[in-house]
Amino acid sequence: MTAGSPAPGGPAGDGHHGDGHYGEDLFEPKHPGEAERIDAAALAYDPVTTGRLRALGVAHGSRCLDVGAGTGTVTRWLLEEPGAAEVVALDRDTGGLAGLVDPRVRVLTADLTDESLAPGTFDLIHARFVLMHLRERRAIISRLAGWLNPGGLLVLADAVEVADPQDESSAYRRVMDAIWRALKSTIGTDTSSVPAYPRFLREEGLRDVAAELYCPPLVAGSPLAAFWSETWSRIRPELEETGLVDGAVVDEALAYLASPGFAELGPGMMMAWGRRP
Repeated sequence: MTAGSPAPGGPAGDGHHGDGHYGEDLFEPKHPGEAERIDAAALAYDPVTTGRLRALGVAHGSRCLDVGAGTGTVTRWLLEEPGAAEVVALDRDTGGLAGLVDPRVRVLTADLTDESLAPGTFDLIHARFVLMHLRERRAIISRLAGWLNPGGLLVLADAVEVADPQDESSAYRRVMDAIWRALKSTIGTDTSSVPAYPRFLREEGLRDVAAELYCPPLVAGSPLAAFWSETWSRIRPELEETGLVDGAVVDEALAYLASPGFAELGPGMMMAWGRRP
């Protein structure tokens, strides 16, 4: 999961695009706390994701592709509420989907950047917090749009940072700026193009294109606070390597994250969607 508007040291700032990969160089799936970290984010974002899919009208009997399926929370919803005929749950590491046993599910271990990948065609393609970690994101959007059936929906969701322009020196702000720089320099994460997703979808010839931005409450004790606490703790060395923070600043930010007075407008999720004519 991750962010996007220009800010000093933020994701649109200067910095080397790393050649590493999510799940290999950072956030390894076999880490004992990784499934819990992903599920904490899902608790925060699943309600808006499924609410939007519900409003868009995912039809009973649809064939769906869930890109970056993680632990399968959206895949399960597609099976249970709209009653999808088939869900292809795609991820580079599908260990988190081991408990997903349903004859309508096809678990596909694959790399979305593999140009030979051809999973078929779909009535719904959903990708959340995936494209921002991939340097080939624009070309991948074209490929995803090409996998849509006539009338099919493409729904993309990635992070957008909504930073307080009057807060540049707090421990929280410094650590948030550091994490985007660390992600960019290590695995190439870049959310600066996320606001352009509606334009990209129009360029692909999709209709009924629209977008929304959701910022969940970021308060002490919330699932999102747990997500960020674990995320910051997991990549402390990379945070300090940016030069934007040291260990004392990270400790201060973590303490603030757990304090009764903690309240911030955290990174939001922008969802953009369009329909194949």
